[in-house]
Amino acid sequence: MNKNTGRRVALVTGGRRGIGLSVAEALAADGLDVAITGTRDDDVARAALARLTAHGVAATFVAGDVGAIEDHARVLDAVEAALGPVDVLVSNAGIAPPQRLDVLETTPQNFDTVLGVNLRGAFFLAQAVARRMIATGGDKRALIFISSCSAEMVSINRLEYCISKAGLAMAVEGFAVRLAADGIAVFEVRPGIIKTDMTAGVTSKYDALIEGGLVPAKRWGTGEDVANAVRALARGDVAFATGSVINVDGGLTVSRL
Repeated sequence: MNKNTGRRVALVTGGRRGIGLSVAEALAADGLDVAITGTRDDDVARAALARLTAHGVAATFVAGDVGAIEDHARVLDAVEAALGPVDVLVSNAGIAPPQRLDVLETTPQNFDTVLGVNLRGAFFLAQAVARRMIATGGDKRALIFISSCSAEMVSINRLEYCISKAGLAMAVEGFAVRLAADGIAVFEVRPGIIKTDMTAGVTSKYDALIEGGLVPAKRWGTGEDVANAVRALARGDVAFATGSVINVDGGLTVSRL
């Protein structure tokens, strides 16, 4: 909690743009002071901060790469110096494979790059945040992981991405069990087909699939759809549901005949 403002503090990784910025803005609208991270401190990051502070809260940007585990302590120290200890971590930062390659053609570099950020980096950042949460105490604390429907749906030309998200799903369960007695809730939010920079290159493909019935809701998801789920979890009202998975996919992953 921020001792200067009395507000809870949220950290959203990958919060400069896309889903991360939508989440950060929703939390700011709910009255949380918000820190966002990203690999570049640039005009995009500054514009994001302006959107957050427009909600009347404090906000800060800390440059950092989630995949650089040795840098996690510096990032968290910077967030705490600016705002205070983190009450809500939204682990959102993630990357697509550098190359979309068939499972029989993908490379160790592709595999290691994706898992280094999406799984290994996310895991150890959450570990570091959880340790600090236990040390400082507080109310309505949560770790919220933005995963993907790819945790259960296979894409054979980016299987390393699917593996990273499936691994993250198990990490969520482990953190949930370990931290439940400490009053720290842990959740996984699984977006489906969401309009972001990551999906911009396949827009026409998914337009056709959605029109054909792939998504029962008959539309793309938005960053706001994901943000609304996160803000509900961050409020602390459903903490006893720790370990739960929230599918934000318009019915995409519901089994059908």
